Amino acid sequence: MFNYRGSTALITGASSGLGEQFAETLAARGCSVILVARSDAALDALATRLTTTYGVAAYALRADLADPFAPAVLHDDVSRLGLKVDMLINNAGFGLGGAFLSHPLRREQEQIQVNVQALVALTHLFVPGMVARGGGGVINVASSAAFQGLPYLGVYAATKAFVLSFSEALWRELRAGGVHVLAVCPGPVATRFFEQMGSSVSTAKMDLPATIVEASLLAFERRRPVVIPGKLSVRLGAWATRLLTRAAVTRTAERVSRRLQG
Repeated sequence: MFNYRGSTALITGASSGLGEQFAETLAARGCSVILVARSDAALDALATRLTTTYGVAAYALRADLADPFAPAVLHDDVSRLGLKVDMLINNAGFGLGGAFLSHPLRREQEQIQVNVQALVALTHLFVPGMVARGGGGVINVASSAAFQGLPYLGVYAATKAFVLSFSEALWRELRAGGVHVLAVCPGPVATRFFEQMGSSVSTAKMDLPATIVEASLLAFERRRPVVIPGKLSVRLGAWATRLLTRAAVTRTAERVSRRLQG
């Protein structure tokens, strides 16, 4: 089992949603946290609250992962603070809802930069230290969208398919060095994701962040490569993609995507 107490976790997208919940849960287990996001006030407030409540060290580092240089700068900032990262949680990401051609190319490329390029860069920068110390962990937040093409969320789903495939490969590559890699593939979660996407869909019946985080950490401790946490219907949907034709799956996914976008 991963020894949370005395370890340090770096969490991207930590100012709200799943990132904030990962920070809260890990701090409650005695893990120091490095909180990374674009939001100044929210990060500072969260860092102060976690330190006050749980007595752990909490560092707020601002970074815009849409900037290709941000991962290297972040790694330098962590090094200057004299910190070592025992667990990397690549949670930052966003989705653009609507037709692919309705968005500027720049925004689609920023989505790929945040969801894929930054995740790969941070993993490449921080994992060597874990390997050198003989242990550590990486949790990559993918999505149930990773299991099929998703019309009107096409680039988002494709980035999450990359995260899933990349994580599964690293799970095998790094296990001999004591570093465990987990891909988390939740369905809809009651966070600001849909609001930021411009959707008016209600989050009332979605999984709660606490449910997803607890299930994810349990899967991490059991050294599973992939977890689909939350509602049974989400897991059944992911499994169904193995049984139906890809065309049938995509047609069904289109209906779900339109409904989620309100």
